[in-house]
Amino acid sequence: MIISWRLSDFAANYKDMEKKLKRTTGKEAMFLGICGGLGKYFNLDPTIVRVFVALTTFFSFGSLLIVYFILAFIIPKEDSSSI
Repeated sequence: MIISWRLSDFAANYKDMEKKLKRTTGKEAMFLGICGGLGKYFNLDPTIVRVFVALTTFFSFGSLLIVYFILAFIIPKEDSSSI
């Protein structure tokens, strides 16, 4: 009985739990908004994500830049109403 209540509670709140990866816009976006969007999605400070991306780009001899630009074309921008 407890398990069925928890499953139904989870199903009722599933729509609220849905989160989507979006590029940030406005003040939060420094360059294309990828790091800000990843920070929001994973509940991290965007500065930490930016430092991680910068270090990874440096140690991968710039090959992460290709992935970064691909993500910029794939990930949609967040709506201006959600800012």
